[in-house]
Amino acid sequence: MRKDFGVRTWLYPMPVLIVAAYDENGVANAMNAAWGGIYTDNMVGICLSEGHKTTKNILSAKAFTVSVATKDSVVACDYVGIVSGNKESDKLAKAGFSTVKSKHVNAPIIEQLPMTLECELVSYDEESCYMVGRIVNVSADESILTEDGNIDAFKLQPIIYDPVNHDYLSIGEKVAKAFSAGKQLKTAE
Repeated sequence: MRKDFGVRTWLYPMPVLIVAAYDENGVANAMNAAWGGIYTDNMVGICLSEGHKTTKNILSAKAFTVSVATKDSVVACDYVGIVSGNKESDKLAKAGFSTVKSKHVNAPIIEQLPMTLECELVSYDEESCYMVGRIVNVSADESILTEDGNIDAFKLQPIIYDPVNHDYLSIGEKVAKAFSAGKQLKTAE
């Protein structure tokens, strides 16, 4: 038996994304965003209301970064989500975050978050609050790389948001190899 919940913004897993941008004076700000993900092959889409300081910064700078929140940074990542940059100008420092400028776009990279998408603004729809950015580069700290130079999700330790219970969760174990596990059900062709 199934229970109907009606229309909800529930989906698993929901990534915890930290979106950052510079204001007109080159001051970095960041916010926590859960409603986002890959949009097309080289685009990311995120729902950000226009009242956020970070949204205003992105619209002005035409660039932003999207970092993956991690288990080790959960307190700081939650803090940048519950405190408004419109009210707290030193939000990143209070979170314990420091930034460096991206080599690829006019946006800050948060040094304590080891994986970042560096993006150029493509569009923003004020009615739906949907923002699309072109991924110009993905950068990762060497501490989260495998021996062959790829990102290791277990070293990254990304967290996900549980929208039903309002919790942050860490990822678990590897359960199968993608694009391979289902081969056992294929019939000989």
